[in-house]
Amino acid sequence: MSDEVVDALPNILITGTPGVGKSYLCQKLQEQLKFKWIDCSKIAKENDFIEEYDEEYECPILDEDKLMDYMEPLMAKGGNIVEYHGCDFFPERWFSAVFVVTCPNNTVLYDRLKDRNYNDKKLKSNIECEIFGTILEEAKDSYKPDIVFELKGETKQDAEQSLKTIKNWYKAWKRK
Repeated sequence: MSDEVVDALPNILITGTPGVGKSYLCQKLQEQLKFKWIDCSKIAKENDFIEEYDEEYECPILDEDKLMDYMEPLMAKGGNIVEYHGCDFFPERWFSAVFVVTCPNNTVLYDRLKDRNYNDKKLKSNIECEIFGTILEEAKDSYKPDIVFELKGETKQDAEQSLKTIKNWYKAWKRK
C-alpha cells in the first residue's frame, strides 16, 4: 500500500485532554461535513486493541500497532475525522489538519471529569496534562506547525466557534 493518503478528502485529527469537548465537535462535523468519525477509544474497545488494563488509572492501555493496522486502509480513503486524547503515534502523513481542543478553566474540566467518575489519581493526572499543555505540545512536536491549530472547549460558545474554525479551514482546503 502506498504511503500517500488520497487527496480526495482530507483527514482531520481532533485531539485533547479527556473532557475538553472533542466528541461534541466530531459529532457535529460528522453531521455537517459528512466525514466518517473514527473514535479511536471506541474502536479499541470494540476490537480488543487493548494491551492491558491499568488498575491505578482504571483505564485500558491501547495497543497502538493494532489500531494503526486497522486504521491504515480507512485513512487512505480520506474524509475521516479521527478523535483521540493522544496524537504522537499517528503518522503525520495521515492528516491535513490537527485540531487540539483545550479547556483553560481547570474548574470546568475538573467538574466534567468528576461527572465521568474519574478516580482522584486519573482526575489529577488529566488536569495536570491540561495545565501543562501536554497534548498541544505533543501535537506541535509530532506534526508540521502549519497544520496544528488550538481550539478552546470551555463553553458552548467556544465549541460553536471551534466548529466554525474547522469548517472554515475545510472551505479553504477545498479551494487549494
